[in-house]
Amino acid sequence: MNKPDLVRNGLTDALGRRISYLRISVTDRCDLRCRYCMAERMSFLPKDQVLTLEEIALIADLFISRGIRKIRLTGGEPLVRRDIVDLVRRIGRHLGDGLDELTLTTNGTRLAQHADALFDAGIRRINVSLDSRDPERFAHVTRNGDIRSVQEGLAAAKASGLAVKINMVALKGVNEDEILPMLYWCDQQGFDLTLIETMPLGETGEDRTDHYLPLTKIVDQLREHHELWPLAHRTGGPSRYHAVDGLKARLGLITPLTNNFCADCNRMRMTCEGKIFMCLGHEDHVDLKSAFREGGLDAVGPLIDRALRLKPAAHDFRIGAGAPAAVLRHMSVTGG
Repeated sequence: MNKPDLVRNGLTDALGRRISYLRISVTDRCDLRCRYCMAERMSFLPKDQVLTLEEIALIADLFISRGIRKIRLTGGEPLVRRDIVDLVRRIGRHLGDGLDELTLTTNGTRLAQHADALFDAGIRRINVSLDSRDPERFAHVTRNGDIRSVQEGLAAAKASGLAVKINMVALKGVNEDEILPMLYWCDQQGFDLTLIETMPLGETGEDRTDHYLPLTKIVDQLREHHELWPLAHRTGGPSRYHAVDGLKARLGLITPLTNNFCADCNRMRMTCEGKIFMCLGHEDHVDLKSAFREGGLDAVGPLIDRALRLKPAAHDFRIGAGAPAAVLRHMSVTGG
């Protein structure tokens, strides 16, 4: 299959939003089972239903030719995918020639093995999901994860030159007392911190209402200790950043429930089986895999156009006692 001609006709949805950011889930598998993200017993896709790394790379080529400027590789846990660094190198060839940035979100458990190779392949910045630094709490939230592997991974990331942002899901009754200490620790480490409200995606076997913690409450608590003020800094996603008086670490807030951020959404998501989801909170999607395997890249372009037309104005996340998940698929399927 040939690389598509670079015809930059852009990606604009029906509401006039320019789509410049593609998140690609390279696997639905993960070596952790975080309680807000996955069920304890998960069923994963068989290998033949998952795009090959070469197929992912070719479809990424097409998106870049259409105007995607940033790609984030996600999972599941992307570093459990065999030969993932080969894909990073393949997409990374576009950096400086159509692609502004290639990034990755990881749980950090395998960073120690991959940090140097990721940097050499073109990644300069990563997000690491870490909801607690306490070993017992970490094991509880992740259902028996070992925080030592994450600590080793973070040390390796720093040593390799990767910039690190910690993603922390705020969970009432679980880690709310760790948020300010986490911010101080990130500042000491040279990391930024983004706090995230739990999202009602997929059935996890637990009622998220019990642990829902609105970030408006956290901000009020933080302001008892530090002045906060908004920054113009953006990293392409929904996080809105704040400076914290006395600290170098930037504080990001992702607020899908208390402050909808959809008006300027610039993102699309592709799952490891080639489904394009136009919104994290909707089930509507287009299936690129079948079209690609039957008709190549020429068959994919019209489906991308269709996805743009179908992209909704906003998600409709709700949370409350007994409220069903907004969508049935788990967060691990679309990668956040």
